[in-house]
Amino acid sequence: MAVQEARQYGEHATACAGCAHCGRTGHRRAVAAFLARRDELAAGHGVPAAVAHSPVAARQWVSDELAQSARAVTAHGREAGPARLDLIRRGTLRTVWGAVLALLLAQALTAVEAGWTGARTAGLCTALALAALLSAAAHTHRARGGLLAPLTGEDNRLSTTRTVAASWLLLLSFSLLFLTVRLLPLRSPAETGTGTGAAVTIPAPAATAFDLARAAGLLTALALVAAVTVTARLVVTAGIAAGRLQKVRADRPRAADLLCDDSGRACLADVQYLLVSGAVLALTAAGLVRDPDRLPGVPWSLVLLLGLSAAWHLAAKCAEGVRPTIHSVVRSREAGDLDAPIRTGDDIEIRGRGFVPPGAGAPVPLTRLVVRIGPVHAHVPLVPVPGGFANPTDTALTVPLPADVEPGRVEVSVVTAAGVETNRVTIDVVD
Repeated sequence: MAVQEARQYGEHATACAGCAHCGRTGHRRAVAAFLARRDELAAGHGVPAAVAHSPVAARQWVSDELAQSARAVTAHGREAGPARLDLIRRGTLRTVWGAVLALLLAQALTAVEAGWTGARTAGLCTALALAALLSAAAHTHRARGGLLAPLTGEDNRLSTTRTVAASWLLLLSFSLLFLTVRLLPLRSPAETGTGTGAAVTIPAPAATAFDLARAAGLLTALALVAAVTVTARLVVTAGIAAGRLQKVRADRPRAADLLCDDSGRACLADVQYLLVSGAVLALTAAGLVRDPDRLPGVPWSLVLLLGLSAAWHLAAKCAEGVRPTIHSVVRSREAGDLDAPIRTGDDIEIRGRGFVPPGAGAPVPLTRLVVRIGPVHAHVPLVPVPGGFANPTDTALTVPLPADVEPGRVEVSVVTAAGVETNRVTIDVVD
């Protein structure tokens, strides 16, 4: 049995649930056992003799067996989840502090000939301060993956818009802290203002560093990516409320989510937005390195390019999704069968689109697909084939007509794994 094999493979991972390595190993072995069982049943092996004589009973037994095995795999993945998130948190912290170390080494190497300057000290102090703040934030959200928590959407996937906005916010925060540290030695007690009636004045270097005319491009770019993040959120929420956009929760956030859609295929709109934003961000950071005494300026040509990229991304978001729809319901005819009307016990084939939303192609979401036939809710059986499933698919699904359905005119609709119900189509059932 696939369930017994999955439990046997995952026994060691359950024994040390806090170990990320054992958790991942147990989950991989459970997945391998499920795939082997699926291919075995697809080949027609392993079906008990008690149900092998009846195609309908055999198909239902195979579907239940695969569903139970898939739930066992999901349980192993859930057990390994906390350890995996802790591993991600530690990995992001290593990246942050590794970047601080790389900055220190780069400054030390370039200072051999040019000498150590105040800008180098300010840059190192700023990097240490930001790293400490990010470490504290990661500790606060340690149960959700540390620094990935604010970048993860409600569907447990990394958000491209949030990641881009967070990158620009990080650059602006670094720039402001860096210039603040740079200007601290320039402020005298008279300039800072002491006493109750003392006026606070900004020295000339500070006025130059924070010149609005130079920083206008940077502030516009930050406002643009922030507006894109909020608008994309509103578009997704409106699509879900209208039933046009179906969202299925992912098992865990992956780096590929930044470049791919929910089904795991590369999305050109996400790729171009991430590349353009990253390129403009890198050029802005290079401007701060060249002129460390002022906020980095972003040329208006680059702001326009970023705006075009953001518009493309939002347009793709607005066009994303399709409402599940039934086009027709017909009697499923096997080879050699005579043409006949739909009767109780027959298989009906429902044709349409949007039955399997992006990200719902895994076995567990497929088991949540339900067909409402009059007052009866029929679960769609899983029909395995080598490498996947022949039923259900995004455009067609086959389900047996339950015996509890009374003859006459009956309404049929489909409820997807995302909880969205299709339109209703009326069929005639005869005795």
